[in-house]
Formats: sequence, C-alpha cells, structure tokens
Amino acid sequence: MTPDVQDNPLSAAEGALIAHSLLGESLPPEAEDHLWQAGLSYHLDEIAERHLHEAEVLAPGHAAVLIGLYRFYFYKGRLKEALEIAERCIAKAAQENGLASDWRLVAASDAPFGHYENILPRFFLFSLKGYAYLQMRLDRLEEGRQAAAKLLELDPSDKIGAKVLLDVLSRMGQDDE
Repeated sequence: MTPDVQDNPLSAAEGALIAHSLLGESLPPEAEDHLWQAGLSYHLDEIAERHLHEAEVLAPGHAAVLIGLYRFYFYKGRLKEALEIAERCIAKAAQENGLASDWRLVAASDAPFGHYENILPRFFLFSLKGYAYLQMRLDRLEEGRQAAAKLLELDPSDKIGAKVLLDVLSRMGQDDE
C-alpha cells in the first residue's frame, strides 16, 4: 500500500524561486527558452519532454533544468523518472552546499538548514523531501522513512514538512475511525 500524500513536495512557486535563485543568472537564454517552451507545451508530452532535454543539453546539471524535469515527471506520474531527478537534485544541492555526497552522512551543523531564507540549504531539504516522498509512493517505505527522519534531524522546526510524511507512514495499516 502506498501512502496517500497529495501534494508535490516541491511546489511550483518554491521550484521557481529555487531555480531562479540557484544560478538563475547563469542559465543560457536558449536553455531558458526551452524551459519556457516545455511549460507552454506541457500537455504535449513528447514535445515538452524534448524541450526539457534540449535545455539539459544546453545547461547540464543546472538547478532550473533539474527542477523542470522533476516537476514534469512528477506531474505526469512518471515517479521512477522523477526519483532519478530527485537524486540528481540531492547530489547537486550537496555539492553546492559542500555537503557529504551521501545524504545519510549530512549533519544539521553542516549548513544553515534552520534558516529558511538560505536558498542553497533549502534546495537540499526540498530535494531530500521529494526523494522521501517518491520512495514512499514507490513502496520503498523504509527508505522514505529514513529520508524523512533525516529531514526532521536537519530541520527540527519542520519548516519543510517532514512530519507529514512520517505521520502518513505511522498511520499506514491502521483502520480509519
């Protein structure tokens, strides 16, 4: 049984803010145009995906492109592909923050995770939240639980919303009253 969590862990507004703030100035105009065209042709899967991949060729590893790919796959229900992009986002965020490449080894003292206005640590947290959520949706519940627990360890005030994921896991298998 998969958990029933409705919301995308990386909302459109958060994704746009993070993508723009993270190297937004260094995105080549051609890649930005492909991202724009992908959004306009979202309802035409092959065309939208082609634009996303063209943007990726022009700006490989750019946060805006990764977020565009993640959101496309997520909203199209292509969760395994979204998970692959979430993993790439975690790797990018870890590198940008100077963190361990394995999220399990990241400590709360490694970056200012508690300061929500710091965009780079927030990108790491949102990427890890997306990863946790997708693991849960793909019935990899223990991996999802570990990632959500790590989120709460890094963000004890829970600005990111890890407790929601952990609550869904704790309620699984219980009869609704």
